[in-house]
Amino acid sequence: MHSNLSKIHSEHKSHCTDIHSLCHLTQMMYSMEYVQPPVEDVKMPVHGLTPILLCLLLMWRILTPGLSHPQHSQCQLIQRSALCNNAKLTFVPAGLPYNIEELQLNYNYIQTLQDNSLLRYPSLNTLSLACNSLAKLQSNTFKDLKSLHSLNLANNNIHIGYQETSHALKMIPRLRALDLSENKLDDEMVAILLQNHTSLEYLNLSGNLLQRLDETSFKDLHQLKELDLQRNIIFEIDAAFDSNPKLQRLNLAFNYLPCLTDFHMTQLTVLNASHNFIEWFISRQDLNDTFQLETLDLSNNKLLFFPFLPNQSHLQNLYLSHNNVRFYTHLADNATSQNLTATVDFYNMKKYAGNVTAKLWDESLHGDISSIEILDLRRNQVEYFPQGFIQKMPALSRLQMCTNCLETLNLTLEQFSGSLYELDLSNNRLKQIVADEGALSTLGNLTYLNLSLNDLEWLPSGLFSSLASLRSADLSYNNIDICLPEEVETSTDTVSSCVDWKNVTSLRQLYLKGCNLERIPSSAFSGLSLTHLELSDNPGLIVRESIQSLSRTLQHLGLGHTHIQDFDFSHFQNLRSLNISRNSLAHLPPSLLSLDLKVLDLRDNRLSTIPVGQANALAPKLRTVFLTGNPFNCCQTEWFRTFETTKTINMVKQSDIICEDLFQTTCRVEHFHSFLCWEEGGESIFWYVLLIVPACISFVGILIIVLLKPKMLQQSIKKKCLKPTSY
Repeated sequence: MHSNLSKIHSEHKSHCTDIHSLCHLTQMMYSMEYVQPPVEDVKMPVHGLTPILLCLLLMWRILTPGLSHPQHSQCQLIQRSALCNNAKLTFVPAGLPYNIEELQLNYNYIQTLQDNSLLRYPSLNTLSLACNSLAKLQSNTFKDLKSLHSLNLANNNIHIGYQETSHALKMIPRLRALDLSENKLDDEMVAILLQNHTSLEYLNLSGNLLQRLDETSFKDLHQLKELDLQRNIIFEIDAAFDSNPKLQRLNLAFNYLPCLTDFHMTQLTVLNASHNFIEWFISRQDLNDTFQLETLDLSNNKLLFFPFLPNQSHLQNLYLSHNNVRFYTHLADNATSQNLTATVDFYNMKKYAGNVTAKLWDESLHGDISSIEILDLRRNQVEYFPQGFIQKMPALSRLQMCTNCLETLNLTLEQFSGSLYELDLSNNRLKQIVADEGALSTLGNLTYLNLSLNDLEWLPSGLFSSLASLRSADLSYNNIDICLPEEVETSTDTVSSCVDWKNVTSLRQLYLKGCNLERIPSSAFSGLSLTHLELSDNPGLIVRESIQSLSRTLQHLGLGHTHIQDFDFSHFQNLRSLNISRNSLAHLPPSLLSLDLKVLDLRDNRLSTIPVGQANALAPKLRTVFLTGNPFNCCQTEWFRTFETTKTINMVKQSDIICEDLFQTTCRVEHFHSFLCWEEGGESIFWYVLLIVPACISFVGILIIVLLKPKMLQQSIKKKCLKPTSY
């Protein structure tokens, strides 16, 4: 303790010496600058105190560094931005540079912004207070902040003090971006908060409690360009955007809108109304103005009809997936349709006026679709395309028709344009595709073709050889076979029950899962440079010779559920992904060890273990491995520890990898402890325990008998064994 006190004393003495030196230096500086006044003018020793005051000031600054130099450890300063996020602050820090232009205070505990909170930072143009407990902003919070143009108040409790907050917001003369999302605001609160914000261009009100919008909701927002209203409970919109002539992007997703009729927002470029309950979308048909709409998202609704689009528009992207869209043109000429209603009238729910009439069977009501490039009709009920429907879209590049009810497709009649880049007709009811040479020649730009999950038995002859840009083709789960060389040479039919890809040099990905293939001709892939080949779910398929020509280019190979056993993969040195699941493999093919595999699927085989040498060879290379569904031996799981300790490997569903113990009870490999197993050979010590325990019990019993007193033993025997007799 004496040494510690001496140390403290010496440090204190050194510190005092420094202060004394500073005081002396100050006096010297002052004496150098100070000019002695005339004797007659010196009446009071005022100037004599000045060096002492300066000395005391320096002492105060040294002894109280926290007060003289504000600490910014909770904030990160980058140029003129102060980032104080997640700093557990309860108020705006006061010691930041006065000239900062951006202040971020997200994820703190600030409940109220006082009138003087921001007076120190007059140059602020961006302020973010998202994810606090902010309940209100006092009226003069933003006074003198003339440059503030972006304010983020998302995920707070503004609904509590919204009236006073409204007065504070009015003090911002040039506010252009305002985020009030996730604040439990209802219609009335929003109307009050947005009063007189004529300069606002971006507004986010998502995640609130808005129910009904009318002409008063955004009446002062004349400069508004983007409005986000998603994730509210809006069920009605009545002339809500008539006062926003510059509005270009509108997000109404995840609400409760039943329909959108009388759509007349000609200036809008993007409308997202997905995830509602919309059954009808009808634009005003009497307008001759050209709509600026480019993207319309009506996915995940309850649309019964193809939307009635504007007569003139620039629509490029139309998303209609997950609806109930069908075409009903065939009913117009049907004799049984005489009693069907041909028109539907929609009335304004508030004023009972301004009805809109839609003629259901009039094909012209599809509107102007000449500019459409992407048409997404996945998961609807389309059975056919109306006559001339595809021809109206000469710019169509992507048609997505997955999961519909198409039964036939005549490429000749539909007349797809040469701009078609992707065609997805998977999971329909197609049995046949018909096309002549002229129709196929126009599809020279088609790059992705998906015909999987249909009932196809016939395809146009020379289909793939006509598609000069084809890069990916998926024919999985159809009844199409692969043509033999002689079938290709002798066939003159316009349709064929087999397909041929020979010398399609652009093809890189080919998927043939579940096609019931029994044979693949040895020359089937000659002339191809495939990188992906999927042949899974073709049990009994023999592929050894046919895919040798792809050994230099193949990167992904799918052979799951093909009953392969001994296959030499050593020639496929570029292979990075391999699926050999569901093949009853009892051992891992040794040829895999020479490959630089990143993904290996070994699910649902008969692997009892992976030898330590193989595990050590695979571990540094693999990134993803699938191992579930194998009857691993719990006493031979060294491979699991190897993979587990290799941090770069992802064992998919690791917790579901199971093993069988000595009693054929399944256990999770990651939780099994091998204390009942020998480290080598996998033989359990438990059997030795079963042999030793009875011997030990017998020995203990004998020992007890021997140690008992002879007299007690004799009495016990006499009592139990010797009984008196009658003679």
